[in-house]
Amino acid sequence: MTEISTNRVDWRALWASGDLARFCFISLGILLHATNETMVATVMPAMVGELAGVQLVGWSLAIYELGAIVAGAAAGRLVSYVALRTNMVVAALLYAAGALICATSPSMQLFLAGRLIEGLGGGALVSLAFVSVERLFSRAIWPQLFGIMSAIWGVAAFSGPLLGAIMTEFLSWRWAFGVFTLGGTAMALASFLVLNTPEAKKPSTSAGKAPPFPFAALACLAVAVVLIASAGVDIALLRSSLLIVLGLAGLALFFTIDALKPRSRLFPARLFSWRTPVGAGMTMVAAFSVATCSFGVYGPLLLTSLHDIPLLTTGYIIAAESIAWSILSILVANAPPQRERLIIVTGALMIAAGIAGFAYTIPLGSIPLILICALLQGGGFGIAWPFLTRVIVASAPVDEQTIASAAVPTMQRIGYAVGAALAGIVANASGFSQGLSHDAAANVASWLFLAFVPLGILGCLAALRTSAATNRPLEAIG
Repeated sequence: MTEISTNRVDWRALWASGDLARFCFISLGILLHATNETMVATVMPAMVGELAGVQLVGWSLAIYELGAIVAGAAAGRLVSYVALRTNMVVAALLYAAGALICATSPSMQLFLAGRLIEGLGGGALVSLAFVSVERLFSRAIWPQLFGIMSAIWGVAAFSGPLLGAIMTEFLSWRWAFGVFTLGGTAMALASFLVLNTPEAKKPSTSAGKAPPFPFAALACLAVAVVLIASAGVDIALLRSSLLIVLGLAGLALFFTIDALKPRSRLFPARLFSWRTPVGAGMTMVAAFSVATCSFGVYGPLLLTSLHDIPLLTTGYIIAAESIAWSILSILVANAPPQRERLIIVTGALMIAAGIAGFAYTIPLGSIPLILICALLQGGGFGIAWPFLTRVIVASAPVDEQTIASAAVPTMQRIGYAVGAALAGIVANASGFSQGLSHDAAANVASWLFLAFVPLGILGCLAALRTSAATNRPLEAIG
C-alpha cells in the first residue's frame, strides 16, 4: 500500500504503485450499478412495446432495489469469511448474468428475474467497493477516494438515462442491457487480475467478530415489497386490499425485527419518532423516496405514449434532474450553519412542488414545464439531503452514529422499492391493467402523481419537525 502524505495526495505515485488503477477497477462496479439503475426508465417504452406486460412496469425498479438492499447488506459481512477478490468476481458475474437475462428475455416475467439478479450483483458491487477502500488503501487518502466515488454516482445518474435512450433510438433496448453484460464480465476479469494483493486474497482477520446477517428482517422486507407489488398486477378490490394490508404489515414487522436485533441492526432506535431529529429526518427520507419514484419509473412511458416525445428528450429530462441534484449540492455546500435547517425545509418544499407539478405538466405535455418540475425535484434533493444526513447523524446517540449514516441510503433504497410497487398499483388501477393505450396512459397520468402528493406534504411536515426537534447547534455536526 502506497504511503501518501496526509496533506497532499501524490496521484502520480499512486498510479505508479498500481493503487490508483486498482481503485478505478473497483469503482467500475459503482458505475455499472448506478447507470443501470437510472437507465431502465428510458428503455421502458420500447421494451413494453415488444414484451407487453405494462402491468409489471413498477416491478422493474422495485425488484432491482430489493436485490440491491439484500446483497448490499450481505456483501459487507461475507468479506469476513470469503476473500474480497472472490466476492467481487462472483458479484460481477452475477450482475453480468442478470443483464444477459434482461437482454435476451422473451417475456416481462423473465426480464424481472434478470433485474433481480442484476440488483443482487450490483448491490454487492457497491458495498464491496466501499469495503475495498477500507481494506486496500491508506486511511490518509480515504476522503479523496470517497469523493471520487460520489462523483461517479453523479456521472452515472446523468449518463444512465442518456445511454438507454441512445441505445434504444439507434440499436435496440436489448443492446442497452448487452452493454452491461459486457461490463459485468469485464469487471469480473479485472477483479481477478487486479485484486491480487494479500489483503484482497484472504478473508478478514476479524471473521469471528462479524455481526450476524439480518436474515429474518430482510426476508420480511422482501415478502412485504413483493406483496405490495403483487397487489397492483391484477386489480381486484378484496384481493388487492388484502395484499396491501399484508405488505404494510410486513414492512412494520421488518422495522420491528430490526429494532430487536441490536447486533445486526440496519437502523437507529426510535426510527420514526418525531420527538427526535433522527426520527423526523428518517420519516422525511422515507416519504420523499417513496413519493418521487413515479416519474423515474413511468415518466418516459407516459410522455412517449401520450405526446410522442422522443426517448432522447425524456432521457435529457431525467438527466437534468440528476444534474440539478449535483450542482445545487455543490452550490450550498458551504452554507453557514445557522441556515442549514432553513435549507432542508426549502429543499423539501421544492421536492413537494415537483411532485405536485408533475400531476399537471405530464398530462399537458409541456416539455419546459416538465423540465422545471424535474429540476425542482432534483434540486430539492440536492440542497436538502447533505444537510439532512448531517443532522440525522449528529443527532443520533454516539454509539448509533455509524448505523445512522448508513441508514439514510438504505432507507432511500427501501423507499424506492416500496414507491415503485405502490406506483404500479396506482398505474394499474387507473388504466394500465387493461394494457397500454393512449386513453389508459391519459388516465394514469392524471392520477399517478396526485396519489403521492400527500406523501410530499408529509415529507415537508417532517422537514419542519426535523428543524424544530433539536436545539443542538449545527456547528457540532460533522
